[in-house]
Amino acid sequence: MSDLSARFNDLKTLWHLLISRIDGKTHSERLNSFYQGQASGYDQFRKRFLHGRCELFESLPVPDNGIWIDMGAGTGENAELWGQRLCQFQQAYLVDLCQPLLDVCSKRIMTQNWSNVKAICEDATTFRPPETQIDLITFSYSLTMIPDWFQAVNHAWDLLRPGGILGIVDFYVSRKYPQSNHASHSWFQRNFWPVWFSSDNVFLNPDHLPYLHDRFEVISLIENQGNLPFIPLLKVPYYILIAQKNPDFKTQ
Repeated sequence: MSDLSARFNDLKTLWHLLISRIDGKTHSERLNSFYQGQASGYDQFRKRFLHGRCELFESLPVPDNGIWIDMGAGTGENAELWGQRLCQFQQAYLVDLCQPLLDVCSKRIMTQNWSNVKAICEDATTFRPPETQIDLITFSYSLTMIPDWFQAVNHAWDLLRPGGILGIVDFYVSRKYPQSNHASHSWFQRNFWPVWFSSDNVFLNPDHLPYLHDRFEVISLIENQGNLPFIPLLKVPYYILIAQKNPDFKTQ
């Protein structure tokens, strides 16, 4: 994309971010309303501030003939981050409630000729594939956009096989008094970022990491801060988490 095209795309996306109203009675309707006019330029604009996605997918294991679910997959760009490793999966499900983004995702699947990838318009808190043994579930900047995020985490735990892997990258803020060895954010960060993001129905939550620690066994956790376009000097906190369902867990 040329510099001129990129700037035009930025202006178009910013127009929808700042001017367009978010309408709808359901979460799906609100997502469709928000992304309808910016779906085509979604990837280009957001790759500059959705930090840590490449690092997450480079670090995740790829089980041969395994099943991967990307919850809140949007345009399906995450599937490209696997590179040639994507073909090692038996099946991949790219799940999202936003149809405009999934339309882009479906075109991507056709263009890339991915025979083992499906775009699914369903809720991350209820989607259940035909396979009963799920090896890997990811949430890439989607957990903060799911109203019942705790139910999405619980559902992921239910879907994963014992020893199955959970990978998450997302924005967040710390609790006022975080757990030991966890990042502590300033009063300004803990109060400014949740308000700033909430206008776009993105809800940064200090309880994400503690709850994930409670439900899963953490393999690795990176807490960092990254820049945002057009907001100089300020950095937003984000984390990269890889965890697993207790491999000794047995269903009753």
